[in-house]
Amino acid sequence: MKKILTIVGARPQIIKAAALSRVIRNQFSDVLQEKILHTGQHYDDSMSAVFFRELGIPQPDFQLSVGSGSHGQQTAKMLEGIEKVLLDEAIDALVVYGDTNSTVAGALAASKLRIPVVHIEAGLRSFNKSMPEEINRILTDHVSSLLFTPTQTGLRNLVKEGFNPGSKPPFSADNPGVFHCGDVMYDNSLFFASKAIQHETIFRDLGCSSGNFALATIHRDNNTDQVERLQSIFTALLHIAEEKSMPIILPLHPRTKARIQQSKGDTLFDKVNASPNIHIIEPASFLQMIALEKNAAIILTDSGGVQKEAYYFGKPCVILRPETEWVELITAGAAVLADADTGRIIGGYEHLIGKDLSESPGFYGDGNAAVFIAETIIGLLK
Repeated sequence: MKKILTIVGARPQIIKAAALSRVIRNQFSDVLQEKILHTGQHYDDSMSAVFFRELGIPQPDFQLSVGSGSHGQQTAKMLEGIEKVLLDEAIDALVVYGDTNSTVAGALAASKLRIPVVHIEAGLRSFNKSMPEEINRILTDHVSSLLFTPTQTGLRNLVKEGFNPGSKPPFSADNPGVFHCGDVMYDNSLFFASKAIQHETIFRDLGCSSGNFALATIHRDNNTDQVERLQSIFTALLHIAEEKSMPIILPLHPRTKARIQQSKGDTLFDKVNASPNIHIIEPASFLQMIALEKNAAIILTDSGGVQKEAYYFGKPCVILRPETEWVELITAGAAVLADADTGRIIGGYEHLIGKDLSESPGFYGDGNAAVFIAETIIGLLK
């Protein structure tokens, strides 16, 4: 029996981990034992614990509870805690997801102990190294023994950086295995789509009907921590809600909520709070988000995961960032980059609203990425 340690710390990682955990539990429990370590990067119940309960993921075996702090503080605390668990538990391989501080801390701790690192969602690049996430992605990829990329674009990025998708086992950090396998988030969206139907009360209770509201999410620090950018985004949302008569549902991330509360007395935010067409709600659970995404007319977001989920459900997306790792969405005409520019956000909305995406190509696999990943990990550890 081989033992792997899965590192999670933020909401998207918990959701992604559900797919692999489910497959290991249902199909490979005789050869793989999974332990889960939660760094506590997202520590609010609405952003963390609720997802374990809702998605049927075993509760974490280890909880570091690092909380908030600077990038250096967070990463240092994680490194120390993860290293101790790796040594105490005699872990055979470490699994990390995406691009957070939890991801890079796990990868660094394991690689220095010569424990194979498995990076799920490898190869994504924004080509903007001012983003902490970009640094985390690159560093993690370059110390990993197995790299699983969800898209052909990700695979091309890795090839440009010198990775060889034709490499043969045995795999190691010096001879990594590189695989285009599809997206575990797509696995989850297919698996949980039917279960999300019972959560459609979340928009109906607000007086919204299916196909007649916009869904918006804002959480990235370069949007929430810069007042001018946040004001530009909310000016566009207010225009869409009031001038275009499009109800907007905004599940409010704790960081965004804190910034708005700090801006009390600001005429713009007072108008947003007072608008009958903007429904500000608590952070949504995964199944609630699927229900909202499936029934929205359009989605406006700075979240990478929500961009993809919009595409899974055939919804056009206005991206509130200057770039995206999911460039195929732009190429397919399913999304536009609007950054935090009021005019571009409104223009993107006008361009995409009502667009039919039913014939869009399938970029993200066949819903069986987690099975392929588990089988490949087992091969690595034989």
